[in-house]
Amino acid sequence: MQQRPLGNSGITVSALGLGTVKLGRNTSLRYPSAFTIPNRSEAAQLLDTAADLGINLLDTAPAYGSSEQLLGDILQGQREKWVLTTKVGESFDGSVSRFDFSAAAITASITRSLANLRTEVLDIVLIHSSGDDLAILEHSAALDCLQSLKAQGLIRAVGISHKTIAGGLRAIELGCDVIMATLNLAEQQQLAVIAAAQQAGCGVLVKKALASGHAGSASLAFASTCEGVSSVVVGTINPQHLRANAEVVERS
Repeated sequence: MQQRPLGNSGITVSALGLGTVKLGRNTSLRYPSAFTIPNRSEAAQLLDTAADLGINLLDTAPAYGSSEQLLGDILQGQREKWVLTTKVGESFDGSVSRFDFSAAAITASITRSLANLRTEVLDIVLIHSSGDDLAILEHSAALDCLQSLKAQGLIRAVGISHKTIAGGLRAIELGCDVIMATLNLAEQQQLAVIAAAQQAGCGVLVKKALASGHAGSASLAFASTCEGVSSVVVGTINPQHLRANAEVVERS
């Protein structure tokens, strides 16, 4: 698996990353079919497959149910193999999401994530946007708090999983180390943001390359070969699907 720099962060990530929402949550999602959350053995097999394929980037979040806790359990003793990405700002109570971008909420979220993932440092932490990107970046304490925690050595790179073009561009202007942008064949509005990020030395992670399971391999190939993209994060709990996705990225 090709390894790429995450902007100027000093972090190197695999061209394909593994999204782990399905390891901890199976309700209130937009996937085309229902699924059962895997048990520990099944999840461990999936991560072993990822490692065998040369994938090092794992993407999780507090809003992904029990995903962080499961990853922390499985990854004991192999932390150095992985680049762990988690998020702040959104929580999920089993039925609805709640958003809180206050400094107290951000700090508490990081403390929980460190404990859940059983690590002393989080590689990448993204603001989990509610959609009001500019208000979050300009009028909440979220980014300043993350930058402070980075300065304390608890986080290596910070940024936002944004939803608007204006939000992505503002995040780059504010010096974020990384952004997470939506990109697939049907949604190419973020291409200008990705180009701006590349010029600024800001790393780019891509979400929804398969449009939450509604698009095919051509869409994944398109996203993975877009100039400026560091890694395309695709969620799956099926090792065969993971291998197929890796083959698409490797061939592209």
